[in-house]
Amino acid sequence: MSTVKNEATATTKNQTADSRTWQTVAHIIFPTDADTDTLPLFVDFNAQRHTAVKSLRPSEAGEEQTVAAEQADAAASAQATQIHSEYLSSDRSIHIPAHTRISLGTYFNAFPASYWRANTAVDTVRLTARTTGPAKILVYRSTARGTSNRVITLDMDGTEQHTDLPLASFGDGGWYWIDVVTSTAAVELAYAEWSVPEPEGFTPGTVSVAITTFNRPDFCVRNLKTLGEADALADVVDRFIMTDQGTEKVRDEPGYDEVVEILGDKLVHIEQGNLGGSGGFARGMYEATTDGTSRYVMLLDDDVDVHPESIRRAARFADFTRHKTIVGGHMFNLYEKSVIHSFGERVNEYRFMWGSAEGVREAHDFAASNLRVTPWMHRRIDVDYNGWWMCLIPTDIIREIGLALPVFIKWDDAEFGLRAKKAGYDTVSLPGVAVWHMPWTEKDDTIDWQAYYHARNRWLAALLYSPYSKGGRLPKESLLTDVRHLVSMQYSAAELRAMALEDLLEGPEHLHRTIGSKLPEVRSTRGSFSDAQVKKDLSAFPTVRRSKPLPHGEEPHPPKSRIGRAAKLLSGAVHQVLPVKADESDHPESRVPAMNLQWWRMATLDSALVSSADGSGASWYKRDDATFKRMMQRSLALHQRLYRDWDKLAEQYRAALPEFTSPEAWAQTFAENGPKK
Repeated sequence: MSTVKNEATATTKNQTADSRTWQTVAHIIFPTDADTDTLPLFVDFNAQRHTAVKSLRPSEAGEEQTVAAEQADAAASAQATQIHSEYLSSDRSIHIPAHTRISLGTYFNAFPASYWRANTAVDTVRLTARTTGPAKILVYRSTARGTSNRVITLDMDGTEQHTDLPLASFGDGGWYWIDVVTSTAAVELAYAEWSVPEPEGFTPGTVSVAITTFNRPDFCVRNLKTLGEADALADVVDRFIMTDQGTEKVRDEPGYDEVVEILGDKLVHIEQGNLGGSGGFARGMYEATTDGTSRYVMLLDDDVDVHPESIRRAARFADFTRHKTIVGGHMFNLYEKSVIHSFGERVNEYRFMWGSAEGVREAHDFAASNLRVTPWMHRRIDVDYNGWWMCLIPTDIIREIGLALPVFIKWDDAEFGLRAKKAGYDTVSLPGVAVWHMPWTEKDDTIDWQAYYHARNRWLAALLYSPYSKGGRLPKESLLTDVRHLVSMQYSAAELRAMALEDLLEGPEHLHRTIGSKLPEVRSTRGSFSDAQVKKDLSAFPTVRRSKPLPHGEEPHPPKSRIGRAAKLLSGAVHQVLPVKADESDHPESRVPAMNLQWWRMATLDSALVSSADGSGASWYKRDDATFKRMMQRSLALHQRLYRDWDKLAEQYRAALPEFTSPEAWAQTFAENGPKK
């Protein structure tokens, strides 16, 4: 037995008897497909490198300097990093050559000690490992500041060993992880895992995985097959509830029959009309809570890649939380697989807008700066909600506070997190639990048909939960959003936002009544505007011809101050009300790439060919002074009415919330929206 600074005690399995029962809560895992894009999330081959920025303090350097220093250090780290996919043996083991050191202080293999410390009564975590020959396992811990130190060294001899590590000092952040060092012979890390002691009377919970799909049968069949065959989930998942709302049926996809054979009675296959994400996930919630088999339901998007271990970890973490807790997963970029897109999200209640939690750096690339050398990631990040790309919810919480909000898409996950928080239930976005998903940065859904749902559902969530008089800054921000759309000639988005406010003013009765029928109306309305009519063949448009020269020969620049923004917005509005000349309407004045679609640029133009967000075509934006005047007047009137009636509407929606999220209301909606032929 050996100790180091009272931090940990290492023993071999045969030396010490422990009467406690230990539950494995995380296995050390590896990618089985030798994917070099994801490998940095599992193994760090640059093990000698430590914290990127150690000396900068808030008083010594501002945020911009700190970020710049981290980025420069990350670039140097990336140049030194090597990737060795040939080391991989299986999804639980790795071959390590002689005279080699690797680190498992990575996103998927480090133990997020501070999250366990903050949310569970667990005070000790056990590392258990076995190598096939002589090696050293170095156990490290980090602090909330991102500094790290070694706490113990295990001399491995080919037998299983374990060490128990305390969690007491992880109040604000910090992780545990291991490095493996070989000497004169190659060895294999046969397995390693993190486990915690079970309390008296402990019974692990099981999960219903609820997948909502719309015309992605290939993703669905692939994921069901992968998860159904995963040994790690055999004792974790009760059922897979698949709600198919599309016209391209999953049952017709090649490989579906094999999935049925693999899953057997674990598969619950439901077909219903398209009720959006909220309707599909509400169905999964409904089935999981009325059946009564599972302690948890995990909401999972159809178009994701997910490691089965992530589902197991979420369930096991939820088993040990002090109180019933929603456990969410992070989102990695499906196109840049080492880049994390969402690490934790909060709702700014004054603006009533979602966004990254304080301290989170968006689009962090682990291939450039791994966990060990990224100081901000060692602070625990607390959240208001977790996106429903992957989110585990105790079924008892659903029974108490209701199912999803009937809003089709947008804000359903954020609203549910706020509703749960109000009822006393926390949400934890747990590191090491994640999916790969297409990020929303690859599209601009605020100007397509989804603009209706963005606007209505944001207002609805604010009516339900805003603690500020008249919704804080939201009325002003919403009106300014309309102005920016209109000076940008995005008349279709402005029209959909007006429709959204008109429906909101109707009161809560419209939610269930229109959830299955509103989308065709929204699409038809949007399609009547030229800015929404995308053509793939650019030769179908007239040639680009500028009718007047650029001011001072320069492209527009973004305003640099509030006064500058106000002045530019006002001048854009004035420009919009001027009569349109014939030559201005006959030819596009400019070509505008989707990435350059900013209101301060568009406000200077009379027309433009604008590329679609996916790059597949373009649409013709045309200035129309009559349309601008009509829509601006309508927006002002609607916002004035909503502001005037805020208190009455808030009272109506809050009073009706238990009814329109109830299983009974949803059951009627499911019955009225059966599968489409």
